[in-house]
Amino acid sequence: MRYLPYLFFLALTSCGADNSKTQQAPPPPPAVTVYAVHSGNATFFDQYPANITALNQVDIRAQVNGAITGIYFQDGQQVVKGQKLYSIDEQLYNANYQQAIANLNVAKANLAKAQQDADRYNDLAKNDAIAKQVLDHANADLQASKMQLEAAKATVNSVQTNVRFATIYAPFNGTIGISKVKLGTAVTAGGMILNTVSTDDPITVDFAINEKDIIKFTQLQKKGFAEKDSIFTIKLPDGTIYPELGKIYFMDRAVDPQTATLKVRLTFSNENHLLKPGMSCNVRIKNNGDTKQLLVPMKALMEQMGEYFVFVIGDSSKVTQKRIATGAIINDKIVVKDGLSEGDKIVFDGIQRMKDGIKVKVSK
Repeated sequence: MRYLPYLFFLALTSCGADNSKTQQAPPPPPAVTVYAVHSGNATFFDQYPANITALNQVDIRAQVNGAITGIYFQDGQQVVKGQKLYSIDEQLYNANYQQAIANLNVAKANLAKAQQDADRYNDLAKNDAIAKQVLDHANADLQASKMQLEAAKATVNSVQTNVRFATIYAPFNGTIGISKVKLGTAVTAGGMILNTVSTDDPITVDFAINEKDIIKFTQLQKKGFAEKDSIFTIKLPDGTIYPELGKIYFMDRAVDPQTATLKVRLTFSNENHLLKPGMSCNVRIKNNGDTKQLLVPMKALMEQMGEYFVFVIGDSSKVTQKRIATGAIINDKIVVKDGLSEGDKIVFDGIQRMKDGIKVKVSK
């Protein structure tokens, strides 16, 4: 009977060991639903942030010094090429011009006298009736008078240019902005901007594309403009779609090495002047529905700090977290531009329980 406590102790120890083994058994792999990545036809729009710009835009500056004596437009109005915009006090320039004309007339008179003297002395020299020194002086005076006349003409042209620059005209048809000067404001040549004139119709939209898309856009540029099925539209800041259709105006000559992007410019008709330079918008590039795209359910994506990931199931039923580049959202699916291949299997349901490297059980 004295062995009973010892045997009871061994039994308790054995039961404790069995319970420990049971508690340390690994949990079964989580059951997940799998989605096989495949391509399909999809019509959607890629969107790019863009800015509306004027096809032509010029800052108006004074080219002579003086005070503004006239403003001949209303702020924001439509102007036509050659329309008078500003006048600068030209009294000084007119006085200089009149003085230059007077000097020109004096130079012409001096040249006429020098020409007569030279002709007379040359006739006398044929009969040896005049000293050679006198003849040489007369010919030299004639050449000096000719050069003085050319200098006087150049002065007239110079001051005449200043007189013309005292009036500023519109460089092309467009819209003029709000004047930055008022009557009496003193301005200097090449100084402050007086105003800005920009074209309205057509108007341009600038945006940047990734260097990977250059071939695609080059093909779109060669394709040209199809009235019934335009590739290019824009979404305005209020969310509305601009009714006019666009086309590629040009693609920049080189890729920006810092951003690996290329600038593209579109043109749009703007007859109603709805689009204004400086506005922001989104360029919408229509993708042909016949083009195959990889599509995955939105439910299969996990977002971390602005990047999207999926869990790919390998041959050993282990999951690998993989970053993907996404495109347009189409209903409950999203276009995958990079990171997955046709036939990849990803976790569709149960991603909340997923960790990189764990094993899963695929539900049938």
